[in-house]
Amino acid sequence: MYDENNNIDDNNSFITGIWSERVLVITKDYQIKGNVFMPKTGRKNRVLSDILNGAKRFVAIKNCELIHREFPNRKAEVHDFLQLNLNSIILLRPLTEE
Repeated sequence: MYDENNNIDDNNSFITGIWSERVLVITKDYQIKGNVFMPKTGRKNRVLSDILNGAKRFVAIKNCELIHREFPNRKAEVHDFLQLNLNSIILLRPLTEE
């Protein structure tokens, strides 16, 4: 179950032990807004650095919007799920404004 910000609502969710973080990801070609998920195995403020420094080479992003950086007026792509290679990430930060 998700709350109004597309984050997992821990009070109403059958999924426990997972954090969801809404992020902005910048790659060479795209600006991506979506949710990343991590197990609750450490401190929440370490979620993004754990993604970037982990052993996995891809990050899963759910409920995402892709905007082409060279053509920002082009219609944004919307996807339920994508896998992004960590080597393509220029910037990854929490998304606080919408």
